[in-house]
Amino acid sequence: MVFGQEGDENIWEPFKYFIGSWDGHETGRAGIGKGDRTYKIIMGDTYLFYKNTSAFEPQEKNPDGEVHEDWTFFSYDKFRKKYVLREFHIEGFVNQYTLDSLSSLSNDNKRFVFISENVENAPEGLRGRVRVNIKNENEFVETFELAFPGKDFSLFLTNHWARRK
Repeated sequence: MVFGQEGDENIWEPFKYFIGSWDGHETGRAGIGKGDRTYKIIMGDTYLFYKNTSAFEPQEKNPDGEVHEDWTFFSYDKFRKKYVLREFHIEGFVNQYTLDSLSSLSNDNKRFVFISENVENAPEGLRGRVRVNIKNENEFVETFELAFPGKDFSLFLTNHWARRK
């Protein structure tokens, strides 16, 4: 049995939709940007990995624009029976989330919600939430929200991803 599998069921089945390359249109606090992302299963089916690059246009608050990179690893914690998502950001932030919910709204439309367990190199008590809504076989929308201590989540970034042809 491969570590990334339990019995005959591949643990990456709920995520196989994402495998491949995607182009993104992004809007949020960093401005308007374009994204490039590629998902693949790595290391003998043990991890799901994506590499993301986002280039944001110059704006009043940031006249030079911004290029953001992050590498993200999904793993399956077999003892907790939870999917864990770890994002490593060029700015030094490391976010660790667990899959809070996965729901099917229809045959093609699914919603994933990840809630942070830990945010490294950030103010104590900062929380993050990532929501992913699959719209159809070639499009999904991802939102990233932050909550400072004692506050509710507020929208930080929305990404519209389209499968690269």
